[in-house]
Amino acid sequence: MIMPRGTGQLLLPANPFFIAFTLLLGLAADMVPMGRQPAMPDVLALILVFWNVHQPRRVGVGWAFVFGLLVDVHHGALLGQHALAYSILSFGAVSLHRRLPWFGPLEQALHVLPLFVLAHAVSLLVRMAVGGMWPSWWLLLAPLLEAALWPLASVLLLAPQRRAPDPDAHRPL
Repeated sequence: MIMPRGTGQLLLPANPFFIAFTLLLGLAADMVPMGRQPAMPDVLALILVFWNVHQPRRVGVGWAFVFGLLVDVHHGALLGQHALAYSILSFGAVSLHRRLPWFGPLEQALHVLPLFVLAHAVSLLVRMAVGGMWPSWWLLLAPLLEAALWPLASVLLLAPQRRAPDPDAHRPL
C-alpha cells in the first residue's frame, strides 16, 4: 500500500480483538442511561465509521446492521431504525475508505460530517414516518459533535498500530 502524504511511519495490522473491543465499548457507551438527549453524539456510529474507513474488509455493512439492531432493541426504537441508518453510514464510509486517509484529521472530519448528517436524517425520517415526535432542533448538534470527535477517535484508535514492532536503528520505518 502506498503511504499517504505526511505519514512517516507504517501502521501495524489492526488486531481483530482490539476492533471488537472498541465496537463493544462504543455499544456500551451508547447504552449508558443518559435520558433522551437529542444532541448526544453517537459513539458507536463514530467507531463504526472509523473502522469502516480503516478496515473495510473486517468491519462492513453487515456488522453495522447487527449493531444497529442491538441499539434498536436497547432503545426500544422501531426495529430497523438504527440498523438502516448505520448501514447507510457504513456504506458511505466504505466508499470513502480509499480517499479519506490521504487527508489530515480535520479534513477527514469534514468528509465524514455529511455521513453523520445523513445517518441522523434517515433515523429521524423513519421515526417521524411512524408517528414519532420531533425531538428538537438540538438534534442538529449531534452530527457536528461526532465530526468534532473524529480527530480524537483517529488518534486513540490508531495508537496501538503506531508502535514499532521491534525498534531497529537500521530500519527507520
